Amino acid sequence: MLRVYLELIFMVIIWSFSFVIVDIAVEFIPPLSIALYRFIIASCTFLLIDIYFKIRKKREINSTNNIKKKFSKNDWMLLILASFTGISFFFLFQYSSIELIGPSLPALFVCLITPVIITILALFFFKERLNIFKILGFIIATIGGFLLVTGGDITNLAPGSINFLGYLFALLTPILWAVYSTATKKISKTSSSATMNKYIAYIGTAELIIFVLINGEFTIFIQNFLNISLFLCAVYLGLGCYVLGYYIWQNSQKALKSSKAASFLYVEPFFTLLFSLLLQRSETIVLWNIIGGIIVLVAVLIINYEKKNETFSFVLTSL
Repeated sequence: MLRVYLELIFMVIIWSFSFVIVDIAVEFIPPLSIALYRFIIASCTFLLIDIYFKIRKKREINSTNNIKKKFSKNDWMLLILASFTGISFFFLFQYSSIELIGPSLPALFVCLITPVIITILALFFFKERLNIFKILGFIIATIGGFLLVTGGDITNLAPGSINFLGYLFALLTPILWAVYSTATKKISKTSSSATMNKYIAYIGTAELIIFVLINGEFTIFIQNFLNISLFLCAVYLGLGCYVLGYYIWQNSQKALKSSKAASFLYVEPFFTLLFSLLLQRSETIVLWNIIGGIIVLVAVLIINYEKKNETFSFVLTSL
């Protein structure tokens, strides 16, 4: 179990830096093209892995909880749903919001709202139960998240706000990610996480190619394909964030309750803020943002509070 927690922390650090990477990449090409570049890298990686194992005549090794099998018709429907909600639409909205309002606020939205939505969906689809500590933790996290996102000023979320479109795109991402996580968890109960992520990447790449063509971005995408800075961004996003990061996320969904795995996302925005400030990206941090962050950290501890043998002990591994 400790290994799962350590992997989740590693994943959170990788994902948190991705928001800053995208903020750099949108200086070269539009958001959709960045997403396509990312998943071309990810798809090529999976293809090379497949070729390697075929040449070496090795078969994928699966644990007893990760049984290799052919996908059913229902699985394929869930894979397509996951490709739209976890790749094409998700990154279209997330990268667009980063372009409009910077890296930190989109990270805050997806990381603070997603765990609540995932927990609600888990109640219906996986019959997971909530105890009083998790409920209290989510309520506190919501309050902290509000302060983090608005900086204490609700008008930042008003339709007349100059950043309203960026906020709207950012708000759509946690809904999409929660649906993606629920769909993939249903598949991963009987299928390999690596195989599932591979097919989702292939389908998502095809969707993004169509979207880029429809949006008239293909020319600028080709012109910047060999840009070394953009290539390094795509490698980080494709290899680190998707191939490795998504694999860790899927395994954590198997090992832990959805609500507990999702609670790790609460820590991600703080790393994003730190990386953004270190690289001197344009950010505006006020006192209420800091107060909200402290509240969220307290909420993470409460969410991971467990009762064992009629005594209580904090589970601090989420940090």
